Amino acid sequence: MKIYAFICTRKESLPDYTQNLVSYLSRCQIEVKLLIGKKSIFEAYSEAVENIILRDNDIVIFCHDDIEIVMDPQQFINNIVHASRKEKSGFFGPAGTEFLSNDAVWWGKQQWRDGKLKGFVMHGDNLGTAEYTYYGNPGRVVCLDGLFLGIQGRALKELNLNKPPYFGGEWDFYDIYYTIQAHQKGFYNRVEPIILLHHSFGQLAGRDSWHKNRQSFTQHHSLPIGI
Repeated sequence: MKIYAFICTRKESLPDYTQNLVSYLSRCQIEVKLLIGKKSIFEAYSEAVENIILRDNDIVIFCHDDIEIVMDPQQFINNIVHASRKEKSGFFGPAGTEFLSNDAVWWGKQQWRDGKLKGFVMHGDNLGTAEYTYYGNPGRVVCLDGLFLGIQGRALKELNLNKPPYFGGEWDFYDIYYTIQAHQKGFYNRVEPIILLHHSFGQLAGRDSWHKNRQSFTQHHSLPIGI
């Protein structure tokens, strides 16, 4: 079994948090591949997977370049290996929802009030000042947030990682598209205890491509989607 981590970054001069992430993953004996300056996250991930010899029991991680994994390395490896071997394992990660509503926003307030969200993520510059966001207990979900997505090779081979033609934006909504696709093919996506510090609050103001891709997704998929 091999574990790969594919990290898209637009910065040739890597910031400290990306260097630290690469160092951490390397200490975990994970083969890290930085995808620098790509025009699309969809094509970057698709090409990266095509360029490896992917076996059924291998694990592939797609993650942001601005996260810090706040776990003992051996515990992190144990958690992701265990997650990949569960029944009908699809994608796994730190946060998601068991119900995707008509607006296709996974973290919607109504889902939160209804107890549909799962996971835990910290946001901020460092652990001392981070905001702690608890969504709910780990468990099965229909879709996951894209800051960290893991998947076993057996499931990944069944998925299309290329950008669907109805998406105009090159960098947004890949996480919902990928994880819903896995769910609809019969794989079980799950939130697992993977503790992360995200050096971003995920602000979407001004992100026209996110809003356009979200709208296109709602027009091409039958929503809502739940377990």
